[in-house]
Amino acid sequence: MTAQPVASTRRFSLPESVHIAVLLVPIAIYLLALGGGVSLATFFAVGSAVGFTLQRARLCFVSGFRDLFMLHQGRTLRGLIVGLAVGTIGFAMVMGTIIPDAFAGRTPEDAHILPVGLATVAGGLLFGVGMVLAGGCVSGSLYRMGEGYVASWVSMAGVMIGLYALNQTWNFWWDLTISTAPRVWFPTTIGYTGSIVLTFALLAAAYVATLWWERKQAFVANVPIRRAQPAPPASVADDVRLALRGVFRREWSPLTGGVVLSMLNILLFIKYRPLGVVGEISRWANDLGASAGIPMAIQKGLDGLAGCAAAVTEGGSWFTDGFMLNIGIIVGAFVAAVLAREFRLRIPRQPQRYFQSLGGGVIMGYGAGLGLGCTLGAFYSAIPSLALNGWVYALAMAGGALIGTRIIRRLA
Repeated sequence: MTAQPVASTRRFSLPESVHIAVLLVPIAIYLLALGGGVSLATFFAVGSAVGFTLQRARLCFVSGFRDLFMLHQGRTLRGLIVGLAVGTIGFAMVMGTIIPDAFAGRTPEDAHILPVGLATVAGGLLFGVGMVLAGGCVSGSLYRMGEGYVASWVSMAGVMIGLYALNQTWNFWWDLTISTAPRVWFPTTIGYTGSIVLTFALLAAAYVATLWWERKQAFVANVPIRRAQPAPPASVADDVRLALRGVFRREWSPLTGGVVLSMLNILLFIKYRPLGVVGEISRWANDLGASAGIPMAIQKGLDGLAGCAAAVTEGGSWFTDGFMLNIGIIVGAFVAAVLAREFRLRIPRQPQRYFQSLGGGVIMGYGAGLGLGCTLGAFYSAIPSLALNGWVYALAMAGGALIGTRIIRRLA
């Protein structure tokens, strides 16, 4: 059974003449961003690389959890687990530079160390359900927007509605649980070495658990088809062409995608902060709500939260670091899809697909705001931050994905 009700789509290919010219798009945006500051250009460049990586590896976080329950296949999730292991080493090195003595009681401000409690569980559950219904997580929706999936644009509209609804009720959740929820950073009690060992042990257990689940469900892997082997390269030029084809045309493995994504996350954290997209989208929702005459009340406690807490417009400009990161993901995925001859304008013909995308997006957006992040910020950047909230969010999200999978089966 497919991951979501796949409707017939109308497909429109870009002409061949566009395939090379499209490379000018990110270059032009980068140069324009550079005029506004190095950080804007850096976040756009990293965002473009993230979008390129997600598209080439088809690395949607929702498929990692959903496929485990629906298709009994854990290949994508194992790629993400290996990426988390790489990210853990890199993040530990960065945080160790910022705070050499982990027992001093301080925590790195930009790491995704967030309050862990009822809101974390509820946010993860809602996000897991919503991402399966929508057919993609928030970062997955961003990169699929660049591929031409109209349903992903609808999902993103739903995410913004859900985030706006959460922001309107934020103070209730803050007073109920978030303000008093503890922030647990493992190094303060067991040091960096102990935290890395603990994280690796948990990741190894999760890796083995996916293998066990596949065997328990009698999953049968696809038998590789024997194909005629191409002739060996005859020249250095042929070697270069084959290497470029492997990057731009052939699909990357989830393992490759997970490792590259973590390397990009580490590089961004060295100078700025870990990856996260929800805070900026939350700002879009708040600003649009204010423009529509429904301004947001002052939200408590946001100035003391890292991660993907709702962002504030910087100096009245929409062109922030977060904006450039998110736009970069869309542009990078667009470039990758065009160069791989995979860009198509996919327009669902079944009306229920739009309702499902919008509804799933609303649920996902509310959960992302409540849990202070999506799969990228509250999971993929939180676990390497050696924080407990990343693990709690991941478990809750897995439970939500299981519920969402059962809903999808009934809808199908």
